[in-house]
Amino acid sequence: MYRDVPDPWHLAERWYERRKYDLTMASLPRDRYRRAFEPACSVGELTVRLAERCDRVVACDRVESAVATARRRTSILPHVDVCHLTVPGQWPLGSFDLVVLSELLYYFDAPTLQRLLGHAVGALEPGGTLVTVHWNHPVPDHRGTGSTLAPIVGSLPGLTLTADHRERDFVLQVYERTSTDGTAAPSPAAREGLV
Repeated sequence: MYRDVPDPWHLAERWYERRKYDLTMASLPRDRYRRAFEPACSVGELTVRLAERCDRVVACDRVESAVATARRRTSILPHVDVCHLTVPGQWPLGSFDLVVLSELLYYFDAPTLQRLLGHAVGALEPGGTLVTVHWNHPVPDHRGTGSTLAPIVGSLPGLTLTADHRERDFVLQVYERTSTDGTAAPSPAAREGLV
């Protein structure tokens, strides 16, 4: 799809996409993150937004032309690395306090999906945030929708659901990795001493 058009989904132009990215960013429970990972970053629209709230962003895509576009868009952001990787077979080293799986999970069969989710949770620091966003309409190339993927992610051990935004068009969920003692991370209000 990227062969003829640099942005085949018109991610930069559509109000639907901009609104979804804004809701994704607003759902993050922390103001700042140390190190974020965004696989399947496409042309970097969400990557640029993540860069505003993260000290370091590692983004990747399996499509080289998408990587080239995302690199151009983030070239003035020295704390953003965009690389050519295909998850889950390739995964960056180190841990993250934010992993964003946006418009990605429905491409995988069940065993590959479980492998990818295992990498994501395994790389997530205790108290870290996992965000998932899924298109919620059937598509011939997709193996699921937001409604079918949400319970799969929700069944993963070690995660606590902290936000669940559902619309006809997409499902956006936020999870936090439980601490080593089994406790959930404090809510945004608790972090600021409001509760």
